[in-house]
Amino acid sequence: MAVHDPSMPVPPGSETDTPKPPRPAAKAWVVLGMLCFVYILNFLDRQLLSILAKPIQDNLGITDGQLGLIGGLYFAFFYCFIAIPVGWVADRTSRVGVLAIACAIWSAATMACGLARNYGQLVVARMTVGFGEAGGVPPSYAIISDYFPPGRRGTALGIFNLGPPIGMALGVAFGASIAAAFSWRDAFIVLGAVGLVAALAVIVFIREPEQGGLDTDQDPATLGRANFWHTLRAFFSRPSLVLAALGSGATQFVTYGLGNFTALFLMREKGMTLNEIALYYALVVGIGMSAGIFASGWVIDRFTRRWKQAYALVPAASLALAIPFYIGFVWAPGWQLATIFLIGPTFLNFFYLSSSVALVQEEVKPNQRVMSGALLLLVMNFIGLGLGPTYVGAASDFFRSSFPDNSLQIALYTLVPFYVLAIVLFVFLARVLKREQQAERDRNAGLTAPPGSGRPD
Repeated sequence: MAVHDPSMPVPPGSETDTPKPPRPAAKAWVVLGMLCFVYILNFLDRQLLSILAKPIQDNLGITDGQLGLIGGLYFAFFYCFIAIPVGWVADRTSRVGVLAIACAIWSAATMACGLARNYGQLVVARMTVGFGEAGGVPPSYAIISDYFPPGRRGTALGIFNLGPPIGMALGVAFGASIAAAFSWRDAFIVLGAVGLVAALAVIVFIREPEQGGLDTDQDPATLGRANFWHTLRAFFSRPSLVLAALGSGATQFVTYGLGNFTALFLMREKGMTLNEIALYYALVVGIGMSAGIFASGWVIDRFTRRWKQAYALVPAASLALAIPFYIGFVWAPGWQLATIFLIGPTFLNFFYLSSSVALVQEEVKPNQRVMSGALLLLVMNFIGLGLGPTYVGAASDFFRSSFPDNSLQIALYTLVPFYVLAIVLFVFLARVLKREQQAERDRNAGLTAPPGSGRPD
C-alpha cells in the first residue's frame, strides 16, 4: 500500500483530501445575514457622495479635486486610524456593542450630510461618517470568525463582503431615484434614518459569540485580552500579512479611485441621466460585483484547503483579466457600451477582498482578530480609500486645462499602472505563502522547526 508523503501536495479528489469542515449552526446564518445588512448600510452611506456627485457639485459649486478629498483623504483619515483603537476596544469588550454604536454614529452623520449648506459643513459631516464606519467592519470580521469554523470562513466572509456591491447598487438605485424625484439632501436623510433602526436591531438580535470557540487551537494564551503592541508587532512582522495588505491597498487604489467617480464620469462625459444611473449602473454594480465577491469566497475555500498560494494567485489572476475590460470602459464613446465593459471590472476587481480577509483571520490568534482586521483595513484603506479618489480628483483638475471635455477620462486611464502594481504584489505574496507552506510541511514531517515561523506568538 502506498504511503502519502505529507510534504507533497494532495491531488484534488483523492482519499487524502482535507476533510470537509463541519457545517455552521443555523443561527450563524441569521447573524451573518444581519451583519451583511449592516455592512450594506455602511457602504451605502459611504457611496452616496460619489453617486450624487453631480447634483452636489451643481448645488455647492465644488471641484473634482474637492470631491476627491471629501471621498478620499478626509474620509479615510478618520476611517483608517480610528479603526485601530476601536479594534483594541472591541477585542477587550463587546464586539456587538461596538458595532451597534458605530452604526448609530455613521447613520446620524449621513443625515447631517443632507443638511450641509457649504463645503466645510459637508467635510465635517463626511469625516464623522468615517469615524463611525471605522467601528463597523473589524468587529464584524471577528464575530463571523467565531460563528463559522475554519474552512467555512471564506464562504461566510465572501457573503458578508456582498455588503459593498449590494450597498452600492441600492445607493445608486435609491439615492439617484430619491435625488431625481426630490433632492440629493433627501437621499442622505432618508437612508441615514434607516441605519439608526439597524443599530437598534444589532443590539436586540445578535449575541456576543465565544471568542475562539470554533478554533482547533484552544490554548488559553490565544483567548481573552490581547496586548495591543504585541498584536501590532505580530501583524507587521509577518511578510505574508503585510503583502496581503499592500496588495489589497493597491487594488483599492483602483477600485475606490474608479468607484468614487464612475457616476460622475458616466453622467458628465458619457451623457447618462440620474434616472439611467439609477437603473443601468445599479444593475451592473449589484449583479457584477456581487457575483464576483461571492464567487471569490467559494474559490478561496475550494483551493486554499490544499494550496495556500491561492490566497494570492486568485486575486492576481482576476486583476490581470480585468485590465482590458477596464480600458474598454474608459475608452467607450457612449454610456451604453461603457456600461457593458464595466461588467468585467465590477466582477473581477474584488476577488482580493475575501482572500485577504480570510488569510488574516486564519493566520492570527482568535483574540487578535478584530485588531488584525483593523490593521488590514488601516493599510489597504489608507492607500486605496484615502489616496485613490484624492489622486483621481486631483488628476482630473490637472488635465482640465488641456482636456476640458474629457479630463476625468484621462485621469481614469492613469489608474492602469496601479492594476499592474497590485498584480506584482500578489505574485510576491504567493511566493511568501509557498515558503511558509513548505516550512509548515517540514515541521509536520519533523524535519525542522525554525524559530518564529508559523502563526505569531
